[in-house]
Amino acid sequence: MSPATAMFPTSIESLEWSNPDHVVSVACAAFAAWCLVASWVTGTHSHVDRLWSITPAVYAGIYAYMSAFDARCTLMASLVAVWGARLTYNFARKGGYRAGEQDYRWPVLRELAILRNPVAWQIFNVSFIAAYQHALLLLISAGPMSVAFAMRGNQRNLTGADLVATGCFVAFLALEAAADQQQWRFQQAKREVAGFARERRARDDYARGFLTRGLFKFSRHPNFFAEQCIWFSFALFAVCHGNDGVFSRRLWLAPRGGLGAVLLALLFQGSTPFTESITMKKYPAYAAYRKCTSQLVPLPPFGTMPPASKPRKLRD
Repeated sequence: MSPATAMFPTSIESLEWSNPDHVVSVACAAFAAWCLVASWVTGTHSHVDRLWSITPAVYAGIYAYMSAFDARCTLMASLVAVWGARLTYNFARKGGYRAGEQDYRWPVLRELAILRNPVAWQIFNVSFIAAYQHALLLLISAGPMSVAFAMRGNQRNLTGADLVATGCFVAFLALEAAADQQQWRFQQAKREVAGFARERRARDDYARGFLTRGLFKFSRHPNFFAEQCIWFSFALFAVCHGNDGVFSRRLWLAPRGGLGAVLLALLFQGSTPFTESITMKKYPAYAAYRKCTSQLVPLPPFGTMPPASKPRKLRD
């Protein structure tokens, strides 16, 4: 089976260890199985969260290695490695790797009427938390890498379109990093962590409990927006022809090149409102913030946030 026409394996017997599509599929199944067993052993469900920034880099690295470090494959794998390192650092500093820690949304989700039944929850655990999320992580990274692997070895391997895709990826990665850093500093200052001085101009935000300044003045979730755009930028590599830089029909012949980015965007369409429903219960002023600020795409504010009703005193 040639690299250009290879598909992900459909059975154990069809595995070809010289085919990176097959290798990453086995790795994905192993990651999913580990997370499922770990959830049963620990009773927590953030094991996929701990691997979210790691498995795409592993998959991309496998393609780069098996391509004999072809220029495009190596460039793409390097970008994913940088993305993964930054996200891993951000997750770690928030305590995501501490034993017993899990995303605050999982317990809330488990209390939904449809998931309160233990059998229903385990079906959800197997199908969505373990299987679907890992399949999504495979698609967003291995999809475009699979197409790039099929193009390996071409002369003039990198094109202007590759540079455009790289520039978009890096720009959105910088946006996500800036948003995460602003949120981190605000949360540390709000909790009065040593070394994080409060800003007087943000006194209303400290009283409200959430950030409305900086990038969060233009989008309620600039980091969510950037994350989706990162993977759409990565999918651009799948439509770059190796020789002439024009859009290739391979996008339609191998739809997995862009499928992951689309599915990721759809996931955010569901998870973002759910996240905000929890935030609104915790912070009453969040309803006013929703009315004057775009949800994802950064846009000029629709209005002005009213002053916080009970501003908290700031230390001199």
